[in-house]
Amino acid sequence: MAKALVIIDVQAGILPAKGTERPAVRQRFDEVRRRIFGLVGEARRQGVPIIFVQHAGEPGHRLETGTPGWEICGDLGRTADDLVVGKTACDSFYKTDFQAVLAGRGVRHLVVAGLMTQYCVDTTCRRAVSLGYDVTLVADAHTTADMPSLTVEQIVDHHNTLLDGFDAGNAAIRVRPASEAFEAAMESCPGRAAKAGNG
Repeated sequence: MAKALVIIDVQAGILPAKGTERPAVRQRFDEVRRRIFGLVGEARRQGVPIIFVQHAGEPGHRLETGTPGWEICGDLGRTADDLVVGKTACDSFYKTDFQAVLAGRGVRHLVVAGLMTQYCVDTTCRRAVSLGYDVTLVADAHTTADMPSLTVEQIVDHHNTLLDGFDAGNAAIRVRPASEAFEAAMESCPGRAAKAGNG
């Protein structure tokens, strides 16, 4: 099954301004970018296409199109040969050419990393499964900001647990660390049978 590495919204302005968050938020963002750089290198070694999803914000948004905050972070190993899909909603498939890009390369399995965990990462993973794509969510290569009642660590842990085994028909999400993200086989997700019928 052909795979693609999908990197969502790793843009310069994705997090609130420096100094307004706990230091751990920025530290995790740095760590996630380093892991994504490693994933990009592995994807190239395996001949896996790399797709960057870039949020296009409206005027005044921190990801406003054409502003420095909108730019994809420069330390991810991106080249001119990599694909870029622009979006305007949490769902990377919503009113975009994402599906056409995947279809043109015969991709049926997405390896997903990026930001923000509870918004664009979660929504895109769920939508992908509903459209029949298998998904590997890279457990240690997605992140977000703190919320009023939850830390980034809690949000990431929650989504890694919640999404592992999420399925629709024959498609499912598995959550794996970066070191296992490109394993060849899509094995049965742990807990998938237990979760069946829990809708």
